[in-house]
Amino acid sequence: MPQRGRPRGFDADEALKRALEVFWRQGYEGASVSDLTAAMGINKPSLYAAYGSKEGLFRKVVARYADEDMEYARDAFAQPTAYEVVATMLRENVLAVTRPDRPAGCLSIQGGTACAAENAPIAEFLAASRLAGERALADRLGRAVADGDLPADANPVALARYVMIVTEGHAIHAAAGVTREELQQAAEIALTGFAAASGARLPADLPSR
Repeated sequence: MPQRGRPRGFDADEALKRALEVFWRQGYEGASVSDLTAAMGINKPSLYAAYGSKEGLFRKVVARYADEDMEYARDAFAQPTAYEVVATMLRENVLAVTRPDRPAGCLSIQGGTACAAENAPIAEFLAASRLAGERALADRLGRAVADGDLPADANPVALARYVMIVTEGHAIHAAAGVTREELQQAAEIALTGFAAASGARLPADLPSR
């Protein structure tokens, strides 16, 4: 009789961690259910019982990724000035996409920027997740305008889009083998561009990296 439900000793956290790596390395379409169950140490009935479907598992994985691997973005938003928000975002993003204990790049990029028609909801889900991050950054920069930290004529939406385009480019280049040091150089150039375009005040005591 096939096993149903969670197997004895099932560690949900560890299983999601292993599934995350499979999706990250192979993308949503490239990761078969067999690949996932082998990595997670469960069988197919157990996967479906615990997560409902491959898509359900993927959505759980993305939620875990947002909670853990994107924590640096929440730290960035908590910085006191717009310049420090963006400096933290750009610099920590480079560290995140080049972690030695993770696949290079970003799950939301490698997971499925383009999918076959039957998996279009996955591409749409990931795109919506990225745009939500962009809107959150725009809101934070909007508060900087309201507080007088950025000039009144600064465009928070355009500035946030610029920063997100840079971070997404970091992920793509990291996956292609560009080194952390090379990406750090690009991040510093982008930060200079942000400061010039936004009129942000540069803290005199902000350490350079």
